[in-house]
Amino acid sequence: MAEYSGTTRTGGNVNIRYKKNSKSKKQVYIDYSLLFMTIFMVAFGLVMLYSASAYECQIEYHGDSAYYLRKQLTAVVFGVIGIVVVMFLGYRFFKHPVIATLVYWGSNFIALLVLTPLGVDANGAKRWINVGMSVQVCEVVKVGVIVYMAYYLNKYGKKIVKFKDWIKVLIVIAIPAGIIAGITKDLSSAVVIVGIAGIMLLIVGKDIRCLLGLMAAAIVGGSIFIATASFRMERVKVWLHPEKYQKEGGFQVLQALYAIGSGGLFGKGIGKGVQKLGYVPESQNDMIFTVICEELGIVGALAVILMFVFIVYRLWLIAMNSQDLFGALLTIGVMAHISVQTVINLAVVTSIFPNTGVPLPFMSYGGTSIMGLLVEMGMVFSVSKRNISAK
Repeated sequence: MAEYSGTTRTGGNVNIRYKKNSKSKKQVYIDYSLLFMTIFMVAFGLVMLYSASAYECQIEYHGDSAYYLRKQLTAVVFGVIGIVVVMFLGYRFFKHPVIATLVYWGSNFIALLVLTPLGVDANGAKRWINVGMSVQVCEVVKVGVIVYMAYYLNKYGKKIVKFKDWIKVLIVIAIPAGIIAGITKDLSSAVVIVGIAGIMLLIVGKDIRCLLGLMAAAIVGGSIFIATASFRMERVKVWLHPEKYQKEGGFQVLQALYAIGSGGLFGKGIGKGVQKLGYVPESQNDMIFTVICEELGIVGALAVILMFVFIVYRLWLIAMNSQDLFGALLTIGVMAHISVQTVINLAVVTSIFPNTGVPLPFMSYGGTSIMGLLVEMGMVFSVSKRNISAK
């Protein structure tokens, strides 16, 4: 039987369990439970996507009910290729200063391409670029932030003590968040980016007062963005009084609630939902959870939530058992991305938050979103592959 010698490395507020095998030079661990759940979530998402989009596709694409499904499936294939490539390179490939810096600035540069002729204008905002395929730039930026924050905090985390050090971190976060909120007018994605970075900072932050100060600054900045944009203030009014502003978006809010309420305990059955038939706009995108609630009921909705809880739990265990702080931070970043985005999406769908465009991870329609998530999961699998144990 192999013998182990264990030590503990501490990175900020995280205690990382670190073990070496005295007889075997290489220990391979793959978190099969997380792998299975990822596969299941993607497959389930494809089923619900088809159910949510078939009616709209038949109308808009001349009877081709599987149009969105094919595009999403193509993105999944590219995402799986991304997993294989990232696992082949290994997560420590992104630990190199040049690579981490290129990923960070490269993702910001891609976001700025919306200002060029490559930018795609939709509903008064440019959030996509056309490079032979449509790319939602905020999803690229999220990956860049996770990689660079992991590198930066791994290298400078212990040195972030004084206020000026926190200002440097704030600049690192503010650049991508500012580009997404200011240029692409996507405040919700900027909030997700700040949430990802904030949770990663919690892992290594020593001075909680400075961290709370940065959080307060983010809240104030977000409030200013909302107050200075009429369409964002309109969304708040719609959220407070959807019945009075049905033409401005209240109709979607009310129909989403009707869909959730009409599902009952066990739902109407997959494919038998009614609200997706032109009543809930964009039901295959941000509102796909309403379709799940209507067709699978409270039981199905709770099952989906529990699956997300399980994924977050496995990610936390992998992070805590990582062989180094960089791997732990990468995994925490992915965990933050999935958890923050899921919470916001469910809060919007249930009208706890004002309506905003945040997709439900693994399920909402969006090629760039699913590819980005799968690449992130590839990094996590690479971390878990090097772990001795993850119980």
